[in-house]
Amino acid sequence: MAKYKIALLPGDGIGKDVMDAAQIVLDKLALDAEYFPGDIGWEFWCQEGDPLPKRTTELLKKTDCCLFGAITSKPKEEAEAELAPELKGKGLVYSSPIVRLRQEFNLRTNLRPCKAYPGNPLNYRDDIDLVVFRENTEDLYAGVEFHPIPEEVMQTLVKHSPKMKRFAAVPLNDIAISLRIITRQASHNIVRDAFEYAKKYGYKSVTVVEKPNVIRETSGLFIREARKIAAEYPGIALWEANIDAMCMWLIKNPQDYGVIVTSNMFGDIISDLCAQLIGGLGFSSSGNIGDQYAVFEPTHGSAPKYAGQYKVNSMAMLLTVKLMLDWLGETEMAQRLEKAVSAVIAEGKTRTYDMGGSSSSLDIAKAVAAHL
Repeated sequence: MAKYKIALLPGDGIGKDVMDAAQIVLDKLALDAEYFPGDIGWEFWCQEGDPLPKRTTELLKKTDCCLFGAITSKPKEEAEAELAPELKGKGLVYSSPIVRLRQEFNLRTNLRPCKAYPGNPLNYRDDIDLVVFRENTEDLYAGVEFHPIPEEVMQTLVKHSPKMKRFAAVPLNDIAISLRIITRQASHNIVRDAFEYAKKYGYKSVTVVEKPNVIRETSGLFIREARKIAAEYPGIALWEANIDAMCMWLIKNPQDYGVIVTSNMFGDIISDLCAQLIGGLGFSSSGNIGDQYAVFEPTHGSAPKYAGQYKVNSMAMLLTVKLMLDWLGETEMAQRLEKAVSAVIAEGKTRTYDMGGSSSSLDIAKAVAAHL
C-alpha cells in the first residue's frame, strides 16, 4: 500500500501538458504514492453544468492532497453561452472551481514563493526571494454579489451608510455590488502563517499590504490583527505598506523584501507582479493550504491556444511539486528537486519559448529528471 494518496486534476488548456511534465519528475523521484485522476474544468461546465462535479470533491476527500493543473474561467454571459443546449435556461451560474475548492475545503492559506534562480535570462534581478501569503477564502472572492440589487438590500444599505445615499436614485438594474468581506479570524490565521514561515526559514521581515487609509474598515481590521500578532515575534520586523505603493517599491527595491502577507484580491494582484520579477508565471508555484488538506497548483492560467502543444514552461508546475513534497514532509526529496530545477536553469541548455529557446514542456521535465 502506497504511503500517500494524491489526486491529480489536470483540468483543461495546458493543464494536461504540465501535469504530464510533473508525472515525469514524480516517477523519477519514486515518490511512494498512488495517484487518482479526477474531473475538473471547462468541458464539465459545458457538458454537465458543473466545472467541479461532486464526484471530484468526493475523490479529494479520500486523498492526502491534490496536484492541480489549470482551468479556463470565463465571464457569466460567455459561460452560459457555451453550455450544452439542454442545459441552457436552467439558471446555472458558472463559478470558478478552484475558488470553490479553496472555500469548500477551507484552504485558507495561499502560499506563493517567487524566487529568482541564477541563470534565468528573464530575472529582474538575481537576488529576489519573495514569498506571498494570500488569504484564500474571503474578500471579494467570497462571491457575495448583487445584480440587479434587491430593493430591500438597497434600502438597508442606504439606511445604514450615509455614503450609499448618493446611489439611492440609481435604477436597481444599473448598479452592481460586490461585498469585500474580511473576518478577524481569517486575518489572524494568514498573518500567523506568514510569521511562522518567516521564523522557520529565517526571513527578517513580514510586510503586511493593505489600503487602510481608504478601505478603512476591512483593511483596518486586517492591519490591526497583524500588529497584534507581530508583537509575539520580536525578532521579525513588521512593515506596513499600501497596495499601490508596494507595487512601486517592489519594482524599485524587490531585494529588500521577504515575506508579504495580504488579503485575497490584493494577494492575487501582487503575486503576479512578484512572479514577473523572477521570470513570469512560468516560474511561479503555489499551494492552497488548509489544516487538513492542500491543493497545489502553478499560478499560470490555462492558455487554451497552446493546449496539447507542450510548448509552455513547466518549471512552475515542477516547483509546485516541490511545494507539495515539502507539505507532505518529504523535505529531502523537495530539496533535491529544487536543486535539479536550479541546475537546469543555470545550464541554459533546455529552455522553452518564453526563455528564448525551443524546448518543450516535457523536455524541461526530462532535463530536471536527469539531474535527479
